[in-house]
Amino acid sequence: MPDAPQRSFAALAGVAALMAALIALPFLAKWAGQPALIPLASRILIYAIAAASLNLALGYGGMVSFGHAAFFGLGGYVVGVLYQAYVGDARVFGLFPGTNQLLVTLPLAMLVSGALALAIGALSLRTAGVQFIMITLAFAQMLFYLFVSLKAYGGDDGLIVRRRNVLFDLDARDDATFYFFCLAAATLVFVALWRIVVSRFGLILGGLRQNETRMEAIGVAPYRYKLAAFVLSGMGAGLAGALMANLLRFVSPDMLHWTKSGELMIMVILGGVGTLFGPLLGAAAFIALETFLTAWTEHWQLALGPILLVVVLFTRGGLHALLARLSGRRS
Repeated sequence: MPDAPQRSFAALAGVAALMAALIALPFLAKWAGQPALIPLASRILIYAIAAASLNLALGYGGMVSFGHAAFFGLGGYVVGVLYQAYVGDARVFGLFPGTNQLLVTLPLAMLVSGALALAIGALSLRTAGVQFIMITLAFAQMLFYLFVSLKAYGGDDGLIVRRRNVLFDLDARDDATFYFFCLAAATLVFVALWRIVVSRFGLILGGLRQNETRMEAIGVAPYRYKLAAFVLSGMGAGLAGALMANLLRFVSPDMLHWTKSGELMIMVILGGVGTLFGPLLGAAAFIALETFLTAWTEHWQLALGPILLVVVLFTRGGLHALLARLSGRRS
């Protein structure tokens, strides 16, 4: 077995290789005559942010949330509503001016989603188990039907964001430029999550996941720590939703539907629950499978089900665990 310094060096080398590959991807895609791979890779990075945010609550905090689509969709609607007010020279709710600035819309999407997560978490975390799952699901569906009924913001048809938000003098309409922005955002999110996981807060969160009663006995207040993790998780999902609205230049109530929460959970399970880079692997695998299977059949979910079962039953921890075992055998 490799000792700790060797494992640390191997991990750093792996992260460096991954970053080099991600940086080179747009150039290689253009060189290979496959520019469509660039927005596809941006989509993977955005879903990786959303899945990693869910993983903070699910994998590290033990909170099985079926309501993260609410935060993801709300982040997208913050971008759409602000853009609509900006192009119409109007005010949101008659109070706030619209904007198309990324450095305004993204932080605001995170704040609004975090506020919603605080409200939902404050109520739902007073329960546990199936009750927690059902309450988070109910809140997400309430928000879904709310935006379906808001005809001022497109209702069922959603909102079109004709141009991506602006960042200084950069051309966000260029797919490669926007990809690098998504890569920068994903890098910051994963670094922040790593710092959270290895911190005292992260260790307490892990202890609560394993044995909440014992942690209470030594003086830890579970509600406060779990609520903080839930809010941080919601903020990350809101950031991903805002980026997705910019990528697609469109936002609709489908982003708020419970099936979106299910997709994020599948990504976490595919990659590896409670692992740092598992959500990135899961997002890449899910999007790749969706792209391949939809070209094969419109009933692609039927084919995805058995694949997910195979991963859960035979990888013993998702793709992250499988890759770790393979690399361990080679070392």
